Amino acid sequence: MPGTVYLVGAGPGDPDLLTVRAHALLRQCDAIVYDSLVPNEILQLVSSTCECVFVGKRRGAHSVSQFTTNDILLELVKRHSCVVRLKGGDPFVFGRGGEEAEYLHNHGVSVKVVPGVTSGIAASAYMGIPLTHRDGCSSVTFVAGHEGINKKEPSVNWKSLALSSQNIVIYMGVYNLQFIIDQLIDGGMSPETPSAVIQQATVKGQRYLITTLMQLAEKVEKEQFVSPAIVIIGSVVNFQVEACAPLPSEVTMPNSFS
Repeated sequence: MPGTVYLVGAGPGDPDLLTVRAHALLRQCDAIVYDSLVPNEILQLVSSTCECVFVGKRRGAHSVSQFTTNDILLELVKRHSCVVRLKGGDPFVFGRGGEEAEYLHNHGVSVKVVPGVTSGIAASAYMGIPLTHRDGCSSVTFVAGHEGINKKEPSVNWKSLALSSQNIVIYMGVYNLQFIIDQLIDGGMSPETPSAVIQQATVKGQRYLITTLMQLAEKVEKEQFVSPAIVIIGSVVNFQVEACAPLPSEVTMPNSFS
């Protein structure tokens, strides 16, 4: 009988933000399949006998396809009783965890999900920015910004999104930032909308900037912000209480990519 695959969220980077369940599974797993945004300090939790497989994806570089990753998981679970598929953030938030769960389930494999702290929430918290606030910020939209500019039918209608949510949290948006900004402004969002970008949230090297929507792309380029980074657009940025923000960990994020 095949074992069980655990889709585990590693959180935003700081090992202290791992869940108790994630920590326990890392200690006991027979095999682990991990991505690009998992710091070495977290991987050091696994035993010396654990079979470790890297399947990280990086823009502009050769990476393991999702189809190959699915097959790797299926092959490992035939030989091991406890396989951890470790993903940065939360496995079901822009992590393709749903695709992997469906694939494994269709092949008769038991799958369990262990939620993690997603980077969109962690990044804002570590800058003292509340994503909602009773005094005027009661909605927030999480969206992926890495779609190609020339994609014929983008799944994100940025122009429509411009006026449908008070605040927008964008994952993987640095590469297409100017395109996204242009679309939001064309859709009716004010060029003066408060905006922030946070790079390497919760770990050593964490930094951020706050400016207007119109100036955001220019300043991101000037200050050489790169992925992994989270972009926050909306009035909620004005509610920042920097004094309450946690200090970032001394853990170093794997090499940044853009």
